[in-house]
Parts: sequence; C-alpha cells; structure tokens
Amino acid sequence: MAPPSPSPSTGLTRRRFLTGAARAGALAATGGALAPGCSTPAGRGAPRVVVIGGGYGGAACAKYLRRFDPGVAVTLVEPNSRYAPCPFSNAALGGMADAAPAPQNYEALSRRFGIEMVHDAAAKLNLDKRTATLAGGAVLRYDRLVLSPGISFRWNHIFAGYDETAAVYMPHAWRGGRQAALLESQLAAMRDGGVFAIVVPGLPFRCPPGPYERASLAAHRLKREKPRSKVLILDANEHFSKQDLFEEAWAALYGELIERVPISGGGLVSGIAPKQRLLRAEAGEFKADVANVIPFQRAGLLALEHGLTDETGWCPVDHKTFESSLAPGVHVLGDSCQAGAMPKSATSANSQAKVCSLAIIDLLRGREPGAMLYHNTCYSLAAPDYGFSISAMYRYANGGIKQIDQAGGPSPLRAGPAYRASEAAYARDWFASINADTFS
Repeated sequence: MAPPSPSPSTGLTRRRFLTGAARAGALAATGGALAPGCSTPAGRGAPRVVVIGGGYGGAACAKYLRRFDPGVAVTLVEPNSRYAPCPFSNAALGGMADAAPAPQNYEALSRRFGIEMVHDAAAKLNLDKRTATLAGGAVLRYDRLVLSPGISFRWNHIFAGYDETAAVYMPHAWRGGRQAALLESQLAAMRDGGVFAIVVPGLPFRCPPGPYERASLAAHRLKREKPRSKVLILDANEHFSKQDLFEEAWAALYGELIERVPISGGGLVSGIAPKQRLLRAEAGEFKADVANVIPFQRAGLLALEHGLTDETGWCPVDHKTFESSLAPGVHVLGDSCQAGAMPKSATSANSQAKVCSLAIIDLLRGREPGAMLYHNTCYSLAAPDYGFSISAMYRYANGGIKQIDQAGGPSPLRAGPAYRASEAAYARDWFASINADTFS
C-alpha cells in the first residue's frame, strides 16, 4: 500500500512528521539519547514521585521518569489492573470487531522499569504534608505528585435530566469499558428504520473529533445492517474539529443517513427524558431509538475535590513543567489540565507526560527545566478503509504552549480512495504505537 503523498502546505509526509514528532520532546532535553529502561529499584533516600492515574498521561509519565532517571523512585496508583482504552472504542460501535481496543495491563511498567504499582484509589491528598491517602488506608509520601485523573461529568448541566441513572438508558460511552459495551449492544438491537441520536456537549471536552467519528462509524454499520435508519447529531457547537473532512466523507459515503443540527439551528439540548429517550432541543423534541448523550465535562474529581481547578472547571498549570498554578509540588497532565493550544487527546497526554517527567527530574536534581516541544496527532475513521488525521507541533513560548505554524496540519480534502485507505491503516499503527509507548 502506497503511503500518502506529501502535504502541499508542509512538504512532509504524514508518516515522516509523526515519526519525528514522537521523538522531538524527549530528544530535545537528553542530547539526542534516551536513557535505557531500568528495573533496578531506586536507592534508599531517593526522591519519590507518586503518579495517580494510569491512562496515557499517568502511565507514560511514570515510565519516562524511571527511563530518564532510574535514581528516582516512582509509584503509580491506579485502581484497575487493566486499562480500557478510549481510542478506537468507536470501531466496536461500527461493527469493526477486529479493531476493537484490547485492555492494557501494567506488568511491563513494573517488571521492566521498576515502577511500584498500587492498585487502589486515591481518597485524600494532604498537599501541605505531601501525602496521598488511599482508599485502603495506605499513606504514600512524595516529593512530587503527578495527577492524571482524566475527566468528570457535569451531570444535569445544560442537559437537564441527564445524570448517572439516566446513563443506563442513554449511555455516554465517553470512557472505555461498560458504557461503551452498553451503547454497542443498544445499537445492535435497534430496529431497522430507527434513529440513533448523538448529543454533543460544548467545548472543551475529551477527544473533540470523537462524536463525529462515532456518527460516521455508526452510519457505516447502519448502512450495512439497518439501511432505513438515521444518525442524528444534536450539537451544542457551531463548528467542530476536522469538519470539512468529516462532511466530505459523509457526502461521499452516507448521503442523507447522517443529519447534524448545530447550535445555530437549534441543536442545543436542554432537557432529557431518559426512559422515553426523548431529547428536547431548541429545534424541537426528538424521539430516539438509541441515544448517546455525552455530558459537559470538567477535570477529574480528585483535582476538583482538592482545589486544583479554577472557575473553568479545569486545572491551570505552568506550561513548561505542568506544575499546578494552585498547589506547589503537584503536576497535572492530560485531559484535566489547561494546556494552551493542545487539545484533550491521548497523544497530547502522552506528549505532556514526557515533558513533565523531564521537568520533574530537573526540579528534583536542582536544575532549571528547559523549554520543550510538544505534539499531538489525532486520527479519525469515517469507515474501516476511510481515514484522515490532523497533526500539530507546539513549543513553549511567552509563558504558554503555542502551535508552530506549518508543522503538521490536516489531511487534504479531495484525496483518493488509496490515500484514505492508507490513513485508515496508519490509524491502526498509531494506536498500536501509543499503547506500546505507554504500557510496554
């Protein structure tokens, strides 16, 4: 299969860009050489970092702390023994069983890198004494704390009537695991001629292109299995990520099967009757056979409960180190933090983790952290063999994370089938790569 042709705006193939971006942040601070993996425990009296949250941000940060400086003792706190990835969860909804994400485990992080794994939930933080108390009663002391707690939902915010109980009838499926499986089972059982409604919250939220990929892959499945059905998107936004690429794909693949109502057209939902699957929007009342309601979002509960968020509901941080602006010695990564121009994505979290790990090592060793590079890549599938992406590089400048002009960009419009198929293949490669980089 031929790789995509160079982007006309950058002169880079997307694969060359991604290969360079994956290494840029780490190599910039290590003189071009990554420290080898090390399973040797840190010595007594070693500086200790506790990382809470074992997703793409927290797990990668724990790994790279040990990889860059084996003399730092690292404890990773994660209640689950296996991590259910969110990326590619839409593939299962679209009937792509071969692409459904497999759970990841933490065995390699413990065995290869000497990370102390604790499968428990963090219950209480004492930011003055620098301790974390776990649900099981254990107290962990730290010199630096890293939080990567993901997101929490604003139940009943804007979408009146949508709470945790309602999610049983109208799954949000915005975390991997049971909710994703519930939504897939409901779509599989939907009658031919039914309406699958997706309710999209206002920005910012995790994975900005995710609802539109979900609509695409649901349409792919319905076109094949229930061709008289419809996908309805009720959107609290006017515009969305990769909109031109999605709309081009919808026109080419699905015709009128997908309908989107933006906020200007009355797409903002204000009331929900879960058991009846009724959605009340400014444009009117809509009856769905299956409804996927994605709530408005904010930082993870652990950050909220310990005063690490501001009035936006997200965590302000120093963009050079990801240290909290509200709590010295605490670093916040991934979806929970305010990261300037970077979107909330798995690649963003992974990139931030590497930058943060280097900054923490500098701070522990009495050095001034240097300015770094960051990157993001986001693939979307409109069908199993139809993919596209957007990539960007960022730098630390003038106190914040700024996007670098002409470094990356979206896939081109009006590309042929071979190009779209190659990007769909690259999407699978990206998913395998980020899982290996984070968990292996």
